[in-house]
Parts: sequence; C-alpha cells; structure tokens
Amino acid sequence: MKIFKSTSISNNYKNSVIAIGNFDGIHIGHKKVLNAAYKKAKKTKKKFGLLTFEPVPVMFFNKKILNHRLDTLDQKISNLKKEKLDFVIIQKFNKKFSKLSYKDFIYKILYKKIKCKYLYVSKNFKFGNKREGNISKLKKLEKKFLYKTIITPPLMKKKKTISSTIIRKLLKNGEIKKANYLLSRNWEIVGKVIKGSQRGRKIGFPTCNILLKKYIIPRFGVYAVNVKINNIFKKGIANIGYRPTFNGKKLLLEVNIFGIKKNLYNKNINVVFNKFIRPEKKFNNIIELKNQIRKDIKQAK
Repeated sequence: MKIFKSTSISNNYKNSVIAIGNFDGIHIGHKKVLNAAYKKAKKTKKKFGLLTFEPVPVMFFNKKILNHRLDTLDQKISNLKKEKLDFVIIQKFNKKFSKLSYKDFIYKILYKKIKCKYLYVSKNFKFGNKREGNISKLKKLEKKFLYKTIITPPLMKKKKTISSTIIRKLLKNGEIKKANYLLSRNWEIVGKVIKGSQRGRKIGFPTCNILLKKYIIPRFGVYAVNVKINNIFKKGIANIGYRPTFNGKKLLLEVNIFGIKKNLYNKNINVVFNKFIRPEKKFNNIIELKNQIRKDIKQAK
C-alpha cells in the first residue's frame, strides 16, 4: 500500500476508485464502504485508494476537543493495510485547506490532482469551506469533471447507523465488548511507558504508566487487557483514571503486566482492551486496595 502525504500523487495512481472520509477507528461500517469500493476497482481494473485527513477535522476546528481519536495515524494506516487498498492519501488538514471552497475541492483536488473516476462517500458527507459542499453538489458536477459519485447504504445494527461516534459512546460507558464487536477487533491504546511515582511497585503490583494523549477517554476503571511489547504478548490488568486512593492529579493508563518484572521505561507498548471489570474507586487504605487488586487480577486471568 502506497502512502501519499499530499494529493500530489503519481500518474499511475490517478483515474482510480477513491473513498473519502476521516475513517477514525476502522470499523465494520467503514469496512462495508471499503469493500464496495474495492469490488468496483477490481471490476473496472482501476487502482483503489482512500483520501483521509490529518488531524481529524473536528479537532482542528475545536481546540477544546483534546481526547477524541479511536486510533493514532499509525494505527489507522496499519488497519487500512488489511483492506486491500493500493494507496492512501493523507491530506494535511490546516487553515489553508479548510478555506478551500467546495468547487475548488472538486476541481483542484478530485479532478486536477487525483483524477478520480469513482468516488465513494457517506450520505452525510460534507466538504469545502464551512462544509458548504454536499452530495447533491458533488452529483451536479459529475459530468463536468468526469467522475461518478457512489453512496453505499450505511451499515445498520438494531436500527442504528454504525459510526465512530457510537463506538466512542460505548467506550465512555465501559461497554468495551460491544465497541470491539463494531470495530471487528479489540480496541487498543499505543503509548510510551513513562516514569510514575512507583506506588504500584511499592505495594507489590508494579505498573507501566502511559499518557492517553489524544485518545478518547474510556470509562474510568479497571480492565482485563492483553499487552504487546515488541513481539511478546502478555495478559494484564489496566486502570484508567486519577488513582483517587492516592489523590492523583494526572490522568493515566496504568498497566500491571502478568509475568513481566523488568523495567519498560521509554518502551512503546500496545494495550489491548478485552473487558471492563469495575469502576475506579477510592479505598480507605492500602490493604483494601491490595485486596481488591488481587480480586481484579483473578478475574482478569
């Protein structure tokens, strides 16, 4: 899969089938769109590509939204590699790009630079300055700029459209199994282990501490997890929150990895979420906390 960091792509990737969207957290709804576009590309013997944006536009426009993403860009690319794409265009979403009119987006990007022939978008796709572009405007300019707009029906479950928004709500509610089902994989956080106060080590349960950065914040509490360190896979438990027993001030993901005792500072690890065990709780003393951690570990195992 070829990665382009702008819409200036090489000629052999032009005249292709293109899907457009944020595609944050590649889920089963996204997969339906991508599969339909792939089949069209195969049938018409054209390249199959995706145009996506970085950062996520909603975070660009609203600087107060700090925790929103289901995946990092690297995770998104890794997941897209499984979707039979020939190429991905990562368009930098900045002030200049956000001011592009919908007509200029169609003419300068879709027609002049990409020369796409088939364009796959969702029914509520909006684009251009102030989101003035929509499906009807795309369709109106099809003949002039030699492309065909295709809207795949949204994937529905229990009369609800599958979306990244629904998955974020599930994670915030601690409904990790439902979120994983819609993702068709287990949600994970990737991050670098930082040095903490080492309280976990002192009470007999050492943890790897990770900042959530721009990830969506799931329900505070304890989770059963799997952990990937390089090519090593281990089980563990993780806590997300502020550690109220210790009056913590910083939001952290803390992971106790079963069977690992060595120092992992500055190592990147993948924390894969399997099940929500219990909400975060303030304990009266360290003994109560240690007893509960033992119960959590038993349940996680």
